[in-house]
This record gives sequence, C-alpha cells and structure tokens, in this order.
Amino acid sequence: MKWLELSVESPPEFVEPLSQIFYRYGHGGVSVEMEGGYSPDEGEEPPVTGMVTLKTYLPLDSTTSLRRSRIDIGVRLVSHVSSISALQERELDEDEWQNSWKEHFYVLHIGERTVIAPTWREYEPGPSDIVVTLDPGMAFGTGHHPTTRMCLESLESLLAPGMDILDVGCGSGILSIAAAKQDARTVMGIEIDSVAVGVAKQNVRDNGMGHSVRIAQGTLPHPDVQPSSYDIVIANISAKVVIELAGELTAALRPTGKLIASGILLKDSDRVNEGLASAGSITEETVVDGDWVTLVASTPGPS
Repeated sequence: MKWLELSVESPPEFVEPLSQIFYRYGHGGVSVEMEGGYSPDEGEEPPVTGMVTLKTYLPLDSTTSLRRSRIDIGVRLVSHVSSISALQERELDEDEWQNSWKEHFYVLHIGERTVIAPTWREYEPGPSDIVVTLDPGMAFGTGHHPTTRMCLESLESLLAPGMDILDVGCGSGILSIAAAKQDARTVMGIEIDSVAVGVAKQNVRDNGMGHSVRIAQGTLPHPDVQPSSYDIVIANISAKVVIELAGELTAALRPTGKLIASGILLKDSDRVNEGLASAGSITEETVVDGDWVTLVASTPGPS
C-alpha cells in the first residue's frame, strides 16, 4: 500500500485547530514537530516564535481525494487568520510510512505509573512502572493523543486487580494491554478495522498478555460481549459513536461499573452526557485536556 503524507507549518497558537482537522480526516493520528531545548518538567514553556510542523497520512485508496480536499479546505480557512504554509504532500511506500511515525514516537510516561515504550526504543523500567511495549503500526493508539492519555490515567485510578474490562474500538490495543498489566482478570478488546485487529493482536503477544487479553473484530452488539459482564467499559472512539452505542455500552456494565468514554470534543460533551443519561449512565467525572473531553460514568447500583 502507498500513503500520502500531508504537512503544514504553523505558529504554535494554531496547532490545536489544525491538529483537529488532521486528526478528523487523516488516518491514525497527527505528528507534531516543534523546536526542543526546553523542559516542561521545570516549568519551561516551548518557544513562541518557532514554527511547528504538523503531519498526517492518508492511504491511497478510494477515500483519499475526499479526505485530502477536506483537510485542504480546513488549512485554507485557518490560513485566513494566520501565516501558515500551504499544504505540502508526498507519496510514501508502506515501509516509509511506518518509519516516519517511528521518528516521532518516544518513551511516554502517563499518570503515576504507566509507561508506553516503543519496541524500537530502549527503556529500563522502574520498580513500580506499568510498561506497555507498543508498535502501533497502522492502528490508532500511541498514548500521545489527549484522548488516549486521559483514558490511561482513568484506568490507573479506577482499575482494581481482578476486574473484567471491555475496550470498544481498541485500536493498537494500548488500553487493553495497560488494563491487563494492572492485573485485570480478563480484557476483551473489539475493533471494527481489520488491520488494527492484527496490530492489536501482535501487540498483545509482544507484551505476553495473551492469557488475559482477547482481541476480536466487530462492534457492539457483539456475540462475545454479554450484558452485565464488565467492571469497566472503555470507549475511546468519537462523540457520535458513543451516543449511538450508549445503550450497548451501559448494558455491558455490571451494577456500579464504570464507563470511560473518550474521543469527544468539548463542544460535543453535553450531547454525549444526554445520550449516556438516556441509556441509564450517570456522568460522575469530566476530564478536559484542551478541546478534548473524557467522561467517567456509572450505572446506579442495586437498591
């Protein structure tokens, strides 16, 4: 397969809207390249004068023309209020595509203990680290996007050993593996994209979690997902799909179970809350990162 790389240079203050455009119409995420030489841990801010390069990738198939035109329209709209570059493009073979992601994927620390370590980077874990070794391939889910990061942080705080977990739209398997490494009893990951299913299964094997994690293709309802069977249900997908599946997601929970819903833009959070409420889930916590929201909801316990 061949891929189309799209890139644009922008001032830092316009990275967020451009990232949303690239994320929505690209395939699998957005890479953001900016000037280094500063330490966020020390309270230092990134340079405000340097330009930032954003990239996304499209598979060259029947969807390419429509995806590219929508990204181009979005970039042109932003260019009316900012001095960003024109949209640049180049074709890549699949090996080049995968290697281009690897250049920007480093060891990532999330929450108090979770560490996402690419298979091609060396990392010496600390005694309390939960290390997920990952090769995202062509599947979404590296931990760098705010939605994935917030889901991982929620898992850290909510998951107790022995719980059963359902991961809807599991992508690369990152959340399923992280749950298993926090001593979940069983994890069921379902994913509609066949390529991502293969990537997730390989990542499960590479992490030695095949005894507790099962990956299957499909969505809800699914023949292998039984009602009232899970302590935590994760749905890092989109506002539209969370609303559409709200009844199925809620039905999969045990009484007092927790639903982690993400992939939601801030402007859509009220609609998602209404959809979850209609399905019988009550939102208990709203976590915001920029323009992205993660909702933690639960069903009422037995009276």
